Amino acid sequence: MTTITDYINNDFRAMDSEETILAAQDFFMDVSFSHFPVLEDGIYLGSIVAEDIETFDTDKKISNYKYTLEPFFVRSSMNWLDVLEVFGKNHTDIVPVLDENNHYLGYYELTDSMRFLNETPFIKEAGGIIIVKKALVDYSMSQVSQIVESNNGKLLGLFVSKSDNDTIEITIKVTLGVMNDIIQTFRRYNYEIISEHNDDNYINTLKERSDYLDKYLNI
Repeated sequence: MTTITDYINNDFRAMDSEETILAAQDFFMDVSFSHFPVLEDGIYLGSIVAEDIETFDTDKKISNYKYTLEPFFVRSSMNWLDVLEVFGKNHTDIVPVLDENNHYLGYYELTDSMRFLNETPFIKEAGGIIIVKKALVDYSMSQVSQIVESNNGKLLGLFVSKSDNDTIEITIKVTLGVMNDIIQTFRRYNYEIISEHNDDNYINTLKERSDYLDKYLNI
């Protein structure tokens, strides 16, 4: 079974704080990374930012600009959702990985982390996506699960895809074959269906009635 730690990468060694800015600039000219980890005596200091070093003096060392290094990292014990959160919060395509003793192990690349996500059942398994909306005060995660399972559906995953002070939107992935029953049950529990579905009997009936009314009015 593949785990997120299988994607720890060491194709490029971490930069040393005693390397020159010119060497760092040359490195970023050859790769498309937004950041890259910097070590001092084997200890992780932070990540240097590709855009920042464009304005640095080329004859100085990275250690002269320690204050610009960004300190984000992940632990090797962290799950893939926490890892993706670090990517997003720091607007980076590289995240250094440390063990529990703060030893530098390598780095995750965003493309590899997304590849790992694509191997999860939420993405990989065949199923249908339903997006529902409800007042925040009335929302219940257990109720969402109950609605799916009470209609003999299998819940493959769900997450909060949008939220504000009043409402919340939930993206749900379920097994195919019971979609319409699940959709109609959500409506009975006053959930608004945001996603469109070809097999939505409620919408199809409304459309048929609208078409009939248009035809009647045009007689």
